[in-house]
Amino acid sequence: MRGHAPRKRFGQNFLVSPGIIGKIIDAIAPQPGDRMVEIGPGLGALTEPLLARLDHLHVVEIDRDLIAGLSERFPPERLTIHAGDALAFDFAVLGSDLRVVGNLPYNISTPLLFHLAEAAAAIRDMHFMLQKEVVDRMVAAPGKADYGRLSVMLQYRFDVERLFLVPPGAFQPAPQVDSAIVRLLPKPAAQLTVRDPALFAKLVATAFGQRRKMLRNNLRKLVDEAGLAEAGIEPTARAEELSVADYVCLANRLGQ
Repeated sequence: MRGHAPRKRFGQNFLVSPGIIGKIIDAIAPQPGDRMVEIGPGLGALTEPLLARLDHLHVVEIDRDLIAGLSERFPPERLTIHAGDALAFDFAVLGSDLRVVGNLPYNISTPLLFHLAEAAAAIRDMHFMLQKEVVDRMVAAPGKADYGRLSVMLQYRFDVERLFLVPPGAFQPAPQVDSAIVRLLPKPAAQLTVRDPALFAKLVATAFGQRRKMLRNNLRKLVDEAGLAEAGIEPTARAEELSVADYVCLANRLGQ
């Protein structure tokens, strides 16, 4: 398993720095009775130190060679391996109060975050290693160049915090980008005031579909200028100028 060649199709870059690994584990702060799942355990860089603090760990892995290696190293009473694509995995089947961690494959990070958001009601927290530019988009404030659909959709559902950066040299092979550790905490149900989640998602996606255009042009199939004005939104504004609360308000008005 140590000789496993990283597979580009799975976006594999294996974490090898003991210092960074320790820092990540400390940030996660696993406790013995936690119900935790690791996405993409790879060669077990996080798996082993997690199991040193946990009673049991679930992992989701798509690479059959890596699954075989993990099965040899860790007994099933300590490690449950779910073979398959994390994008198709139903995380809610593992129960409630779930803690999700992982060095996420860069090639599927954004759709995977949206997939996990659908299971947020069953999740206590999430800690991920991601490409720095993705984390920058996740935490971006309105008016910033990085602020976009990912920012709005995740910040509506989670409190998102960038913890620290990870240099390329912490991986094998070294990626050509910096990485970052991010923490996501699901917001309580009382704060989730969108009445029609599908309409909210459509509104946000449409607004940022052509972000250089004014909202009166971008959203004309969903709402007219008068409707924007009634929601307190300037029709000549652009998508990145609206806060998450603005999008929530507009979506709820459209759904009336």
